[in-house]
Amino acid sequence: MSQTPIIAIEHLKKHFVLKHRNTLSGREPVKLHAVDDVTLAIHPGEALGLVGESGCGKSTLSRVISRLLDASSGRMFVEGKDVTAMSASAFAKSDMRSDIQMVFQDPTESLNPRFSIFDLIADPLRQLKPPKSRAELVAKVEGAARSVNLPLELLSRFPHQLSGGQKARVGIARAMVVDPRLLVLDEPTSALDVSVQATVLQLLDKIRQEQGVALLFVSHDLNVVRLLCSRIVVMYLGQIVESGDTDPLFHRPAHPYTRALLSAIPTLREGAKRDRIKLDGDPQSPINPSGTRCRLYGRCPAQQALCNQAEPELRRLPDGRQVRCHFATPDGAE
Repeated sequence: MSQTPIIAIEHLKKHFVLKHRNTLSGREPVKLHAVDDVTLAIHPGEALGLVGESGCGKSTLSRVISRLLDASSGRMFVEGKDVTAMSASAFAKSDMRSDIQMVFQDPTESLNPRFSIFDLIADPLRQLKPPKSRAELVAKVEGAARSVNLPLELLSRFPHQLSGGQKARVGIARAMVVDPRLLVLDEPTSALDVSVQATVLQLLDKIRQEQGVALLFVSHDLNVVRLLCSRIVVMYLGQIVESGDTDPLFHRPAHPYTRALLSAIPTLREGAKRDRIKLDGDPQSPINPSGTRCRLYGRCPAQQALCNQAEPELRRLPDGRQVRCHFATPDGAE
């Protein structure tokens, strides 16, 4: 893509120090490597899916991208501007704060029960882009409500008076009221019924197409990601193990971990049957992980001796996908 990315990160790391170094022993500090050497870009109007099992680092990465957490190292650009040296607290006070907004997983827990729906939607507007008049405030709040198909008569109510789907719409309207360039969605439909999920996904796709807002969609549900996203990033133990366009990644997964994830998707098609790929063994610890072996080693059904001797680098395949595996090919891992 020729457009300047809304977000670009280069070799980003987020490590949590669990135990500081003992200066007498000379030992290195004990760190949990939540995100390790991640490079990616999100372009205007793009829907990017971020998937992986619990503990892979996707939620931490989404919070760093949202500037709710400071990175340990690496570089970050917002619409071409280097914000690497800007702390999360400084970013919160900058004009760029409104460009990146987050929609949280639980629409009930993320809404203040003491606020009316009007005030919940108006609050980020008051904080980030204060209107010049009450009339302008009302117009913007009502416009945000209409954009997510939220009836205006609900604006005077409180969260406990709304259904789960309606509360999800409030969360999206609250993020959209400041005209963001990127919405970071952390499992926004996981607490909703399937029928409501479909409605919310259609709404998000409509917003993306009509307003050009980019979406970073964090989810466990690969079927949901497949419906909404044109590009997918797969994470495992803090690293990107595969990324690329949705169709080739689903039909010809190159990394053994991606193949295992896809094999676990249930299907109701008559006569359809998937051979489930089981990842036996215990996962490696994300605390001070070895830099000389693949992080899937010990669970990988395709592992070889080299996998325990050298950590694979993220490399580009001929079809444009990127994969972190010594033996992966475009037609599947060997």
